[in-house]
Amino acid sequence: MADTPDSTDLCAPRGIGGLDSPDGLDTPDLETVVPAEPAPPIQSRFLFVDVAALRAKQLRRGARVRFELEQPHKLERVAMEEVRRGLVYYDVPAWRPFGSEGQA
Repeated sequence: MADTPDSTDLCAPRGIGGLDSPDGLDTPDLETVVPAEPAPPIQSRFLFVDVAALRAKQLRRGARVRFELEQPHKLERVAMEEVRRGLVYYDVPAWRPFGSEGQA
């Protein structure tokens, strides 16, 4: 993600391509397809929903599932399970007060 996030990027899963890649294509890096260690658990249910929704969008665009499915599920459920297992890394941009963009 960029150092100065715009107002549309509240949080975005990292390391999968798509939301991180500058061209917007869903091209995964081989090293980051499966995280080495799980991400810390998300305590906020609102952040959980945001991260899972962005991950579901990536899955709908063709990203690979990061765990073995026993039976087919909706992509939204798969995304929520990936986030719950800590398989999706995400960035939360630093908070900036409203209207502080023009100040130095």
